[in-house]
Amino acid sequence: MKINRILLSAALIVVALVVQVSVLARLQLPGAVPDLVLLTVVGLALVYGHVSGALIGFTAGLLADLAPPADHAAGRYALVLCLVGYLVGLVRPENGRLTSATGPMAVVVAAAVGSTFLYAGVGALVGDTAARHVGLISLLFTAVLYDLLLAPFTVPLIMALARRAENDPLADVGGGAGTDVASGWLSSGTGLRIGAQRGGLRVKAARSRASRAGRIKGVKRL
Repeated sequence: MKINRILLSAALIVVALVVQVSVLARLQLPGAVPDLVLLTVVGLALVYGHVSGALIGFTAGLLADLAPPADHAAGRYALVLCLVGYLVGLVRPENGRLTSATGPMAVVVAAAVGSTFLYAGVGALVGDTAARHVGLISLLFTAVLYDLLLAPFTVPLIMALARRAENDPLADVGGGAGTDVASGWLSSGTGLRIGAQRGGLRVKAARSRASRAGRIKGVKRL
C-alpha cells in the first residue's frame, strides 16, 4: 500500500473507532450499534480495491477487537472485516465511476447483513451464544437500518477523501453529475448536482476572465 493510503486509512479508522466506542455505543439504541468502522472499511474498499480493502478491514477489525469494552476473542471482528473489505473491493468499478447511489447503498446493506452473519457464525464456533439471546433477526434489521441511515453522511465523504489522497483525476472532474464516486452518490441521493454546479461555476469564471481581457485590450488599442 502507498504511504498516503496507509496514513489516511489509519486516521479514518482511528476516528471512526473513537466515535463508535465513545458516542454511538452509548446511545443505548435497541438491537445493534451503528457500525461506523464497517462503513469506513466499505468506503475505502470501494476506492482502493480488494487487496487494500482486505488489509484495511483486518486492521480496523483488530483494533475494534482490542478496544475497550470489547468482550470477545481478539481476531473475531478482524476476520469479519477482512472478508468484508475484500468482497467490497471486488465490486469496485474499474473506471471508479458510480452514477447513482443505488450501488453503494446495496453494498452497505450487503456488508451490514454479511458482517452480522459472519460475526454470529464465528461466535457460534467459539461458543459465544449472545446473538441467540438478543435475536439474530432483530440484530440484522437494526444493523441494516442504522448503517443505511448513517451511510449517506459518512461513505461519500470517506470516498472523496480517499480519492483526493490518491491524486485521482476523477476527484477534480466537474463536468457533470456523477463523474466521480462521491459526487455520483450525493447527486443521486440528495438531488444536488454538485458536479454540474462546479462545472457551471468554472465556465462562468472563464467567461468573466475572457470578457475582462477583451475590455483591457480594447482600452489599450484606444
